[in-house]
Amino acid sequence: MEALIHYFETIPSLHRSFLLVGGISFFWLLEGAIPLVFFKYRKWKHALPNLFFTGTTVLINFALAFLLLKTSDWTVKANFGIINWLPLPYWAFVLLGLLLLDFFGAYLAHYTEHKIKWLWRIHLVHHTDHYVDATTANRHHPFESIIRFAFTLFGVVLVGAPIGIVMLYQSVSLIATQFTHANIKLPKKADKVLSWVLVSPDMHKVHHHYMLPYTDANYGNIFSIWDRIFGTFMTCDREAIVYGVDTFPDEEENGTIKSHLKQPFHSYRKPTTLER
Repeated sequence: MEALIHYFETIPSLHRSFLLVGGISFFWLLEGAIPLVFFKYRKWKHALPNLFFTGTTVLINFALAFLLLKTSDWTVKANFGIINWLPLPYWAFVLLGLLLLDFFGAYLAHYTEHKIKWLWRIHLVHHTDHYVDATTANRHHPFESIIRFAFTLFGVVLVGAPIGIVMLYQSVSLIATQFTHANIKLPKKADKVLSWVLVSPDMHKVHHHYMLPYTDANYGNIFSIWDRIFGTFMTCDREAIVYGVDTFPDEEENGTIKSHLKQPFHSYRKPTTLER
């Protein structure tokens, strides 16, 4: 475990790039072998705006990375943060750090974006994809990339995570989000068992259903525990899921970079709730 954390303390940028590009490539190929939905779309045309926003996310996180490093180093030197205040064996120290970073950096950020109207307008860029696949994973408006970074930074302070755990969290989070968005079909029983611990593809696809209450459920990224604890876990037959958002149904408009960049400046549109 210590060797793993030491590796992530000094993980080369090339290795991190491989996780991003290799992950998307792997799941993109897997989508061709075991697709959940047989999309009738031009895969590369659909991917281009998603990859553009993946690029802006990478650039923003790279530009702000020094803040993570400085903040993490401070928590270690000051012995500040939840995991530093508890007498834990090293494996539990690392695991709790991952769990809590997943809560603050992913679940709490995601939940907040759905509950505050102006944040929802920013987050809509991610939800207006009508063909959810591996490239959807990091389809975030640049404003959202900054917001999510702020939540992660807040989490690093409260958790007291050393940089090795922070880098491990970000790497696992990247692969997890590619996995859960990928258009792949796991056996239903396997997916259900997996969802008791980790966010599974079927579990997250519910979140991408086009209408409430499903859109406001299953906010988790790595661990499913947070949705189960806070009552936001929901199931839906995967064959019944329709991707997109009911308030922005124009598929052509939702496929352009220009319209996505202007998305936060639209007026709020009240969504419709499905009868269950």
